[in-house]
Amino acid sequence: MSGHSKWSQIKRQKGAADVKRGNLFTKMAREIMIAAKEGGGDPDANFRLRLAVDRARGVNMPKDSIQRAIDRGTGGGEGAQLESIVYEGYAPGGVSVMVEAATDNRNRTAGEVRSTFSRHNGKLGEAGSVQWLFEQKGVIEIDATDTTADDIELAAIDAGAEDVWRDKGLVVVYTAPRDFEKVKRALEAAGIKPSSAELSMRASSTVRVDADAAQKVIRLVEALEELDDVQQVHANFDIPEEVLQTVTA
Repeated sequence: MSGHSKWSQIKRQKGAADVKRGNLFTKMAREIMIAAKEGGGDPDANFRLRLAVDRARGVNMPKDSIQRAIDRGTGGGEGAQLESIVYEGYAPGGVSVMVEAATDNRNRTAGEVRSTFSRHNGKLGEAGSVQWLFEQKGVIEIDATDTTADDIELAAIDAGAEDVWRDKGLVVVYTAPRDFEKVKRALEAAGIKPSSAELSMRASSTVRVDADAAQKVIRLVEALEELDDVQQVHANFDIPEEVLQTVTA
């Protein structure tokens, strides 16, 4: 079971949002700015921008704020200074962690990420130390009942999905990056509305952790996600069901 799916399940069971709304809008704006900077300001011609705009709309980011972020990305200023950077490290229990950030100050961001790892019994690694364990995938999450999960899984497979994971009201569909939009549109055409859809990183192998390590890993991931410059955090932990119940209680 992938760390991405497990982490989604944990957050849903805890009823927690990724970050406070203001912080979430800031992260969305930065993703839009970088996408516009690198591929232009037309969502129809820039897949990354189109995806970022869709995600921003999904969390009810105002239309004017979305357009301002596009303008900043294509017109200089704050958007021109932003760059994408990846940090790699280790969490307790031997779990590998990949952190995607958008920053206008590498030194500041590196210091904050390193300090967060240290405070939570982790360690920032060298470039390339864990990234090889992760592969980019399209990830589509869908809320489902037991009776609809079968239909969703079949529709996803028919549309070209690589893999489908399901548990407790959640169906996660994985696709090759090139097939992501095709599968998403096919599901929507079938009346299946995703709760979230993004390009993310999926671990090729996972590390099973005990209750003590699970608590520490989750605290580290949460702390990293709360950093202003951090866009996404990926980890390859696997928590047994009996341990998960104690962690999310």
